[in-house]
Amino acid sequence: MTETDRARTFPAEDGSARPSPHPAPGTGPADLRRIGAHPDYWYPVALSRSVRSKRVVATSFAGERIALYRGESGTVHALEDRCAHRQVPLSMGVVEGDTLRCCYHAWAYRGDGRISQIPYLSRGDGRPPRGVRGYPVREAYGLVFVFPGDPDKAAGTALPELPAFGSPRYKTMTYSRTVRCHYSFMHENLLDMNHQFLHRGVVGKLHPELLEHRTDARSVEARYLFTHAGGKRNRGAGLLAAEGIRGSDSSDVMTIRTAYPYQTLDLVPENAERPAFRLWAAYVPEDAEQRVCHTYGLLMIEKPRVPGALQLAWPFIRRFTERVFAEDRMAVEAEQRAWDEQGEDRNHEVFSLILDVREVLRSNGVPIRPRAAACGTARACDGRTSASGAHPAG
Repeated sequence: MTETDRARTFPAEDGSARPSPHPAPGTGPADLRRIGAHPDYWYPVALSRSVRSKRVVATSFAGERIALYRGESGTVHALEDRCAHRQVPLSMGVVEGDTLRCCYHAWAYRGDGRISQIPYLSRGDGRPPRGVRGYPVREAYGLVFVFPGDPDKAAGTALPELPAFGSPRYKTMTYSRTVRCHYSFMHENLLDMNHQFLHRGVVGKLHPELLEHRTDARSVEARYLFTHAGGKRNRGAGLLAAEGIRGSDSSDVMTIRTAYPYQTLDLVPENAERPAFRLWAAYVPEDAEQRVCHTYGLLMIEKPRVPGALQLAWPFIRRFTERVFAEDRMAVEAEQRAWDEQGEDRNHEVFSLILDVREVLRSNGVPIRPRAAACGTARACDGRTSASGAHPAG
């Protein structure tokens, strides 16, 4: 029996060995870290406040460079970030009204990507291209969402529903951070609360007990009971869980859900009527290999009955959450470095919850194409298709 076989074999009640229901690394389905995020969803690619009037912002989705700009009408547009003329990034361009003009030869583009003007074009010149790809765009929750997949599916695909965001009972803290890892590591990190030892310096000794978990084709949900078992606890942790406000060190029930491609977390203190906070997160791949992702998070914190109390607690909560995120980032980036060094996923996961979420991410994602294949033909790089699929240009 090999070392891997031993790692995947468990004792039965009669003392004999029984195989794990999940295959060993290298013997099962495709490596999850080679599976890309499915483009047929709405993904945040910028904070709304960062796309100011008549300004252009460069962003990306899975190696597709995107230029965002806000026209004089206030509408945000998203275009493929290259001029159809000389391939100079349109994010270097100038906004005029609701059009975007390339900084090099002043070719002008409408919000749908069509060319509206070539200043020096004459009758004898060659036929110009139609333009570049335009992406469907929506603004919600203080974020700019784009639909990088089939544009015909955009109208029928809903944005995530976040009722707490607009509720007067909650105040929202927004996060936007780049993390150098495959997005799947982020899903696993938040869903697997058995890693609290990592945060012992800020939360003390926390005991997470998995109460139940369930999964279907597109989602995995887990419910934990959290109890504080001692040790020094950061003041911001108590304030976030409403303990510093309510004056109790309660047991909390935490519900975490990956509903492809987003993730949510609700924490309900003992005897509370509603969550003390609700987190929504999206992990958006930036590069073509999808080894770097941008994390967008909306932390919706319940307002206490005491006016102004949350405002006073805000800096402590922000520092606490930033420290926790920094520790999580350290761990997931280390996981990614191990994958890069080994060239494959050699994880020996034993937690069925994480094995389930891996399968959800794997079955709902799409294979990552080698970089050369993305521009393997003239058609793939002439502005008539995108890097993620054969979609007509706008």
